[in-house]
Amino acid sequence: MADIESLSESTTTDGRPEGSRGRGRTTITDNVVATIAGIAIRETEGVHSVGRGASKALGAVTGRMSGSSGARRAVKVEVGEKQTAIDVDVEVEYGTPIHELADLIRTHVTDAVETMTGLEVVEINIVVFDVHIPGDDDDDDSDGQSGSSSGGGSPRVQ
Repeated sequence: MADIESLSESTTTDGRPEGSRGRGRTTITDNVVATIAGIAIRETEGVHSVGRGASKALGAVTGRMSGSSGARRAVKVEVGEKQTAIDVDVEVEYGTPIHELADLIRTHVTDAVETMTGLEVVEINIVVFDVHIPGDDDDDDSDGQSGSSSGGGSPRVQ
């Protein structure tokens, strides 16, 4: 959770940000950052779905709704006082250059989270767990599984 007293650059003579005296504190929870990141990821062209299993199925149903709970379940975040790190699992559309998509996701998420919260995004870990092949299965698939195979684990190669 991040507690932000003021985003103002100017300070008073005692070193505290101007306007922060007696005006309160803003707390940004992990859920807020996860929702913002989830929406930014879903709006990125080339991403078929976010999350695996139950979170993927829920995301397919609620993913187009603002503030959907699916975004929070499919995106894991760690929020510190001034920084945040984000982990996400995505299924990509076949034919999409994955390395370019990962860069685009990082850009969209960083822009959205930093603009809306004032937190610095220090890391975005992306696991591409599957490739969606159009016509291979229905988007409404009840078990949330894609027709193509995916590896058993989630190795992260840098």
